[in-house]
Amino acid sequence: MAGFATWLLVWLLKPVAFRYGLLDCPKGRKAHEAPTPVTGGLAMTLAAVAGGAIAIRTISPEITYLILGMALLLAVGLLDDLRDLRWWWRILAQMVAALGLYYGGGVRVEQLGGVFGFPDLTLGPLSLPLTVIATVGLINAINLVDGVDGLAGTLVLAALLMLTAAALYAGNGELAGETLILGAAVIGFLAWNFRIPGRSRAAAFMGNSGSALLGLAIAWVCFRLTQNPGHPVSPVLALWLLPVPVMDCLVLIVRRLREGRSPFSAGCDHIHHCMRDAGWGPMGICVVLGGFSLLCGLAAGQAMRLDIPNPLLLLAWIGMAVSWYWLSLRRVRALVIFKALRRMLLGNVAVARSLAGLPPASNDDVAAEEARIRAAGEP
Repeated sequence: MAGFATWLLVWLLKPVAFRYGLLDCPKGRKAHEAPTPVTGGLAMTLAAVAGGAIAIRTISPEITYLILGMALLLAVGLLDDLRDLRWWWRILAQMVAALGLYYGGGVRVEQLGGVFGFPDLTLGPLSLPLTVIATVGLINAINLVDGVDGLAGTLVLAALLMLTAAALYAGNGELAGETLILGAAVIGFLAWNFRIPGRSRAAAFMGNSGSALLGLAIAWVCFRLTQNPGHPVSPVLALWLLPVPVMDCLVLIVRRLREGRSPFSAGCDHIHHCMRDAGWGPMGICVVLGGFSLLCGLAAGQAMRLDIPNPLLLLAWIGMAVSWYWLSLRRVRALVIFKALRRMLLGNVAVARSLAGLPPASNDDVAAEEARIRAAGEP
């Protein structure tokens, strides 16, 4: 129901967006072709809250303060989409939302689950700053990866599906149901945000309000899943369920600081920018990075079932992040890898067509593909 409600609301809000200027207009680094409504965040919020009100009989403090935080971030995000607020206003609103979860909802980071070899260690006074840092970090990680049609929604949906599976495995059916409502709202939005046959560009964006509320929702689910003594799940798992945004955000911060730039400065140095410059299209980027996220989550889940120590899983994640930092430190190195991956997948597609008895791509298709490769600078 939340999915259909989101889809319907995006459609109903389109004339409102054009009337009041809730549009993302092509300029600067923005590559879309026409003004596009940024009402996806508003639609997802309304649909998720309505769906939750219908499906959940009692509204707990955890849900109450999640809704209040979403409302705050939605308001600030819409103002940002309209007026282009300075970054510190967004950060302030995110911190207030995190404090609401901490003090009002009791949703917080209190232990790290033996990540450093001390399973009974509690954070004590460090709980508050770590809760705020983790929440603000997740919100901005989702915002920064929202640079390709469908990508942020795809990665969030993959994380929500894996969080639902983890909650069910841990016996926390209540949280699994709440997470599914959020996931359904994201699916409804993606129906407008994906590029599909017959529609060459996204019909709606989530806007800064959408990326902020999804980041807050992911943090809320992760905290409730990993900090619940009745249904314990290791906090390390959260890193593996949302690997691309978190890894890309951390690497970007380190790289920009090393270059003497502000982490909040604009740039085309994200992983999806590298893939785009290597010749990948928006849907290909979504499929590859979404599939990578699912594989990471599945591998981490199986490792935990096999009782692989949490410190080793954390070291493996850090190793993956360091590898991406090294790879992206020289942009040409990253482009070579992504171009090779693209060639390999295109070759596998050709083999699959042959095995299925389908005709090979036409000369026109091949010529168009070669033109795209040449335009991307591939030899």
